[in-house]
Amino acid sequence: MVGITETVLRDGHQSLIATRMRTRDMLPAAERLDAIGYRSLEVWGGATFDVCLRFLHEDPWERLRLLKRAMPRTPLQMLLRGQNLVGYRHYPDDVVQRFVAESARQGIDIFRVFDALNDPGNMSVAIAAVKKAGARAQGTICYTQSPVHTLASFVALGHRLAEMGADELCVKDMGGFLPPQEGAALVRALRTEVGLPVVVHTHSASGMSTLTCLAVAEAGAAAVDGALSPFAGGASQPPTETLVGAMRGAGTDPKLDLSALGELAAYFATVMDRYRPLLNLRSLQTDPGILTHQIPGGMLSNLLGQLTEQDAFDRLAEVLAEVPRVRADLGYPPLVTPTSQIVGVQAVVNVLTGERYRQITQEVRDYVRGLYGKPPGAIDPDLYRTVTSAAPAITGRPADLLGPELAKAVAEVRLLVPAADDAEALSYALFPAVYRTYRSAADRGLTADVLTAAALGVIGAMRTPVPPARTAAPSSPSAGGVSPWAHEGRARLHAQRRWVDAASRRAGR
Repeated sequence: MVGITETVLRDGHQSLIATRMRTRDMLPAAERLDAIGYRSLEVWGGATFDVCLRFLHEDPWERLRLLKRAMPRTPLQMLLRGQNLVGYRHYPDDVVQRFVAESARQGIDIFRVFDALNDPGNMSVAIAAVKKAGARAQGTICYTQSPVHTLASFVALGHRLAEMGADELCVKDMGGFLPPQEGAALVRALRTEVGLPVVVHTHSASGMSTLTCLAVAEAGAAAVDGALSPFAGGASQPPTETLVGAMRGAGTDPKLDLSALGELAAYFATVMDRYRPLLNLRSLQTDPGILTHQIPGGMLSNLLGQLTEQDAFDRLAEVLAEVPRVRADLGYPPLVTPTSQIVGVQAVVNVLTGERYRQITQEVRDYVRGLYGKPPGAIDPDLYRTVTSAAPAITGRPADLLGPELAKAVAEVRLLVPAADDAEALSYALFPAVYRTYRSAADRGLTADVLTAAALGVIGAMRTPVPPARTAAPSSPSAGGVSPWAHEGRARLHAQRRWVDAASRRAGR
């Protein structure tokens, strides 16, 4: 039997509606999600922490507490970016250790710990902290394809993660281009040679994800990730119902109730209806081109935005051709946050300036110097000399250069909020400017107190046949709801899609 990790409350909406699902739309489904029999529910981490504070004016810790209270039986899971935690820079060890401990205390049972470079040094402190907290450490291998990423290299990383204390492994196919046969071979090798359970996470961008999930399940994967169908497909995970139906009656059968899953899907369809104005139609489309260019949907969206801002959309074909060259120059980093942005921005700069590396972004300079960690392969010698002639490269773990920050964060946040607890201090330590704005927001009383009271009132309401949200009116913008796009925005989206299609053909992609 293969387990299912349900991502509708985290990666499903992060992939399709920019992480904008509110806690109040999660809680009406919580009791029934908890009763399904999932291996785990991914509810936190990734971009959710930042978005809660920055855009939704919600307390991410309060979300976690409410979800844990509503779903006490099923293990709750989060995505942790190693030394980056849920942010975009390396945090010192004292912040990493306290964040993990507090997350476990407030309800996280499984930590999926990854690093954009697959650098074990950037995962070691987080994994040790997970083990100390008594939670389950899921050491993660970011899957990609390059001359330096081989079956042997992935197995070697699996051994290293096991030595660091990982309880299980995750193969994270963030781009959605892991082939079924290769996925099955990787799972078998990790199970046989490393000896830990293996979970597989993929995305549906290329159209292969369901096939890959079935193949890795047959190969002995302990679990695969799926999202309930209204938040599945395209840039998100394969549909949970499809995976369960496809394996029904086989030795891999997850043995989940399709009728119960269908009821939950019906509820989340009403949720998606409320957020549909935020849905980028590109994110739902299958793009087999990713099998060759390996550019994830989120990275492509960033490229589109950068070129649009520079009034250079007609240069897209050149940028698409430049991305793999920059990636090779940087030693073939997997394209996932933040390396996807580092590679993408430099590719745009190279094209628009008309000369490769005439201007080198600060992020690329930091990357080449080793401030993000150890690259998977060798950096281009000319680029390396250019960068390190101005500032020397570092050796060792980047976080070793950072001094403690937690005590300072506690002191500063208590000047803003005298009664601030450890969780609020951590929110401030991770995103100080965003946290200040969140605390001073004019509608803070509505989005914290009223939301919490309303959420607590609906936790037990799922015993009714029709979820309360099915008949609820859409939220108004003043109450923190979503606002429709202007017609011009939709028109520009469709125009951009046509440009992408044409440019991809011109680039031979």
